Amino acid sequence: MKSILLPTDFSENSWNAIEYILNFFSNTTCTFYLLHVNPLTEVAINNIDYNVSQTLIEDVFTKPAKKQLTVLLKKIARYFPNNPNHSFYTINTTDFFIDAVRNQVTEKKIDLIVMGTKGASGLEKLIIGSNTADIITKVKCNTLIVPENAKFKTLSQIAFPTDFLQFYGVTTLKPIVEILENFEASLRVLHITKKDIKLNSDQEKNKEFLEDYFTNNNHSFHYLTNTKIEAAIQCFVESRNIDMIAMVAKNLNYFQQILFHSKVEEISYQTDVPFLVLHE
Repeated sequence: MKSILLPTDFSENSWNAIEYILNFFSNTTCTFYLLHVNPLTEVAINNIDYNVSQTLIEDVFTKPAKKQLTVLLKKIARYFPNNPNHSFYTINTTDFFIDAVRNQVTEKKIDLIVMGTKGASGLEKLIIGSNTADIITKVKCNTLIVPENAKFKTLSQIAFPTDFLQFYGVTTLKPIVEILENFEASLRVLHITKKDIKLNSDQEKNKEFLEDYFTNNNHSFHYLTNTKIEAAIQCFVESRNIDMIAMVAKNLNYFQQILFHSKVEEISYQTDVPFLVLHE
């Protein structure tokens, strides 16, 4: 059984993420935790009042949030009725957002966090401190980012960008294998360089490991040369009809350029394609 954490602010983006993951795991036994974190800290700081009464917390934050969580459960029941594989729990807490998420990841032994995002339109803000950016960089838990335009369809092509500079352990890569097997999908390992340079010995070893590890899955290796990594990703996503991009968080060089950049005029994969961030 999988334990999935679904942080929600009751927005359309968060609902889109919920809708996506319920379809994604429709045939998998899962426990879903709907988490709403009350933004008390921001309000308290803005009012220079660090001693907000418990009554005010209850009236302003807790009661309305509980009602909205109930409404959300009813909406899930309406759109996804009678799935015996799924169970749901609601959590409403007042805390720093990241602290609340970390606590739930530990207490509930969460396997995956699912976050909705506005994608490219909000990238500049994403870099400097959105909840999604904080989660994928500060919480060591696999996270699926579901952008605003992403709608679930059976996965066929998974892109895995890597510079081959990092060794990925078996446990880290296991979620990719599960996706490949569950959907009978193909993995496209993508290496992008700004100059046409051959792999060094360490990169060759890491590539060989990936080739061995995915030997029982349909996979292939692709090499692109482009001074702009995000443009190369965009081209690859379009030409290969990529359904999901998977990356390992510790691969910061690729990770930051692919997900966190500010020139977004011609970049659409961040608004269309789910992004799976894997942690060791």
